[in-house]
Amino acid sequence: MSSLEIKKNYRCVPSLQQFYTGGPFSVSSDGSFIACANGDAIKIVDSSNASIKANIEVDADAGVTALALSPDDKFLFSAGHSRLIRVWDLSTFKCVRSWKGHDGPVMTMACHASGGLLATAGADRKVLVWDVDGGFCTHYFKGHKDVVTISVSVDLESDLLDGHNMNVPSLHLFSGSADTTVRIWDLLTKKCVATLERHFSALTSMAVSEDGWTLLTAGRDKVVNLWDLHDYVCKMTVPTYEVLEGLCVVKSGTELASFLGSCNQQSGKRRDRSSSLYFITVGERGIVRIWDSERAVSLYEQKSSDVTVSSDTDDSLRGFTAAVILPLDQGLLCVTVDHQFLFYSLVGHPEDKFKLTLSKRLVGYNEEILDMRFLGEEEKFLAVATNLEQVQVYDLETMSCSYVLAGHTEIVLCLDTCVSSSGRPFLVTGSKDNSVRLWNSESKNCIGVGTGHMGGVGAVAFSKKWKNFFVSGSSDRTIKVWSFDGISDDADQPINLKSKAVVAAHDKDINSLAIAPNDSLVCSGSQDRTACVWRLPDLVSVVVLKGHKRGIWSVEFSPVDQCVITASGDKTIRIWAIADGSCLKTFEGHTSSVLRASFITRGTQFVSCGADGLVKLWTVKTNECMATYDQHEDKVCNEASCVDRFQKKWQGKTGNEEGTLVWALAIGKKSEMFATGGGDAVVNLWYDSTASDKEEAFRKEEEGVLRCQELENAVLDANYNKAIQIAFELRRPHKLFELFAELCRKKEGSNQIDKALRVLGKEEIHLLFEYVREWNTKPKLCHVAQYVLFGVFNILPPTEILEIPQSLSIVFVYAIIILLLVAKSMNLDFWYSEDSEIRGIGELLEGLIPYSQRHFSRIDRLVRSTFLLDYTLNGMSVIEPDTHGAEMKEGDAKLLVENADQEQELTSEILKDKAPSKKRKSNKSKDSSRKKVKGAAYTSVAPISLQA
Repeated sequence: MSSLEIKKNYRCVPSLQQFYTGGPFSVSSDGSFIACANGDAIKIVDSSNASIKANIEVDADAGVTALALSPDDKFLFSAGHSRLIRVWDLSTFKCVRSWKGHDGPVMTMACHASGGLLATAGADRKVLVWDVDGGFCTHYFKGHKDVVTISVSVDLESDLLDGHNMNVPSLHLFSGSADTTVRIWDLLTKKCVATLERHFSALTSMAVSEDGWTLLTAGRDKVVNLWDLHDYVCKMTVPTYEVLEGLCVVKSGTELASFLGSCNQQSGKRRDRSSSLYFITVGERGIVRIWDSERAVSLYEQKSSDVTVSSDTDDSLRGFTAAVILPLDQGLLCVTVDHQFLFYSLVGHPEDKFKLTLSKRLVGYNEEILDMRFLGEEEKFLAVATNLEQVQVYDLETMSCSYVLAGHTEIVLCLDTCVSSSGRPFLVTGSKDNSVRLWNSESKNCIGVGTGHMGGVGAVAFSKKWKNFFVSGSSDRTIKVWSFDGISDDADQPINLKSKAVVAAHDKDINSLAIAPNDSLVCSGSQDRTACVWRLPDLVSVVVLKGHKRGIWSVEFSPVDQCVITASGDKTIRIWAIADGSCLKTFEGHTSSVLRASFITRGTQFVSCGADGLVKLWTVKTNECMATYDQHEDKVCNEASCVDRFQKKWQGKTGNEEGTLVWALAIGKKSEMFATGGGDAVVNLWYDSTASDKEEAFRKEEEGVLRCQELENAVLDANYNKAIQIAFELRRPHKLFELFAELCRKKEGSNQIDKALRVLGKEEIHLLFEYVREWNTKPKLCHVAQYVLFGVFNILPPTEILEIPQSLSIVFVYAIIILLLVAKSMNLDFWYSEDSEIRGIGELLEGLIPYSQRHFSRIDRLVRSTFLLDYTLNGMSVIEPDTHGAEMKEGDAKLLVENADQEQELTSEILKDKAPSKKRKSNKSKDSSRKKVKGAAYTSVAPISLQA
């Protein structure tokens, strides 16, 4: 047996995220992405795999009530309850323009084909047209008596029509309202040219025919009206016997139109194909129907609904809310009430000529994820139980929902998977409807139903070895063993499963079950703080594991040892010996209840997750937490919150208001990848990155060695520009200091520093400022820090300094330190002034000014000491003043003149402080010599370097 490689790190890939919470959405012109409303944000979603390409944050609590895309997909228009209309640039995902125009929330909007006009309508019963570039209103229409609720559409007609009727305006705007009317507005005359009244309920959708002469309207009165736009009369009413929510017209030249045309041609009832008009309707029944307007008949109707929520007791959760025909013959997109996007593709069918088949399902919102398992021999699918009566099965490659398993009448609380002896994937589910169901996921059929529990089933577990039975645990505190040996894998109707054994196991709800690898034992974890081990198949008690101080949420057998791991609400994980029930190890590290713990790496490690939103990787032998990951957002802080959240599941209350419990943890048996999910409705896939991280670390180390050698070579060659650049790349501040210190000691060092600093980028300059700030805190290093900072000020203009991220404050600090010191000495308080431009940097100066003041005081003391020494030596006649000032070099004279005034002031201050109060006899010779050398240095004393 090969040695085990301990896993040290995992890489997280957020594979399933919520992106749609109902409301408006808009599909791009090529169908590649969808803009969806998600609470107070807008998600740009890839339509191929539901991955989020961008997240646009809108005002908090404002919501998104209307969305529209420009025809070229470059701009996105949005509006919400704040009444603010925004224009977003999709290349940068930034708001480029915004304005207000309505007195209430904007309910719908549409963009003209040219992209220059935007029509909006809202709860204030107004319809407005805006110039997109200018942001001003071009048309103001008022006339509706109720909220304008459905999409308005702009139609350009004159150049595309036959031209015989010139009375039709060239630019029309259509709006529908909850007052059951449709109004047609002429954008040229700015008047309402017609009011269409034929519906008896609120309008929900409308569309214009391809030739522009027919308007189709649908509503909740279960009919579709076709209006002739020549004279604005209703030429046909098509009864659908269904509350309609979506309506779209099939364009000619598409694959669907050709199929429909061939069907009508074969029927022999069509005489004039030029007047053919096909349209699609969707509504409360959750089926797609295609209609022929000429005969007012349905040409195609789905035999069964693909809508996941199918509870007959709750009609409000059924059906579709919208339908869109995708461009480029990509099929049909339908949106369900429970926030799912269903993609239908057209395929040929021998009996029906053609058929719409569900090709892809993207789930926009899941609320909470309660449990999940990998499915199939190759583990290419993931079965997920959410706050629904169905189980959603996702394809891990595309992360689209491949299919759903519907049959339970209440939410599914738990599930488990296995591969039968015949090689078919099985799945068992437990629900709040007190039943368990056995599924053949290959045929997507329920093959067995087990009833008998008196409470919701919160735990199920499959046989590990023989795979011919499973165990269930319920809130009625009992455990049942169910046998499905002999059941046909492809049964059309589910059979009633019979329990082989039952036992009253605990005093409170059973949260988790696990079966031993050899099928001889089953372990149960309960809210009564105990875990019990039972012998199969007769459920005889073997041992009771006592020691946890809170309820036990998860149990699992070790794959190699005779022990059990338990996760509890007391924030600990324990490993127990089965032989005597003793606690072998205790693991502490979570800050809240631990909800799941599962073995990996052949039992030498395990993964845990809990109510603190954390995922931890542990090593059993060393009791060490190898890694901690925080990738979930929803968190609670105590066991009581977990219990309360779980009890709400039993009571049917599935709110997310408390805030992430990571309820679900699934371990892949082959790859040992794992998945986590919880209250934030996010599924994270975790891949072992130990080997890749090791290779990456080795590669970086190898590159670092080569770069270090290049650095040493550059230093030996006195190529300071290259050496400084490499030191920045390697992030070696000590080496940088040595290089700058070396340049400070050279005569041409300032030129070298200027050349080295000019080639640095903004990131390197920002890093340099951080290093300088650290060097400035030490007296031995401060002179180099000030020297480098002076060089930066000399080569960088203020405009470039302002562009350096986060370094403005540092640069500004050093630039105004002298000013601030002077201001403080003069008792000026402009630093904290309301109108000062440097307001707000006081906090940043706290760590920099004290060190600069300390350095300034230290240097000042040294300078004062030198003057005292000069005065003493002069008084002792050890040195003579220089009387040959006229013969000094011209360069030295300039230097002395610049410092003359400052030295005179400092000398006078020292003399006043040091002179004794007792009067002395004046010495004229000394006074006269002092007057002669006023402002002059002493030639006998060399200048003192401050670099030391």
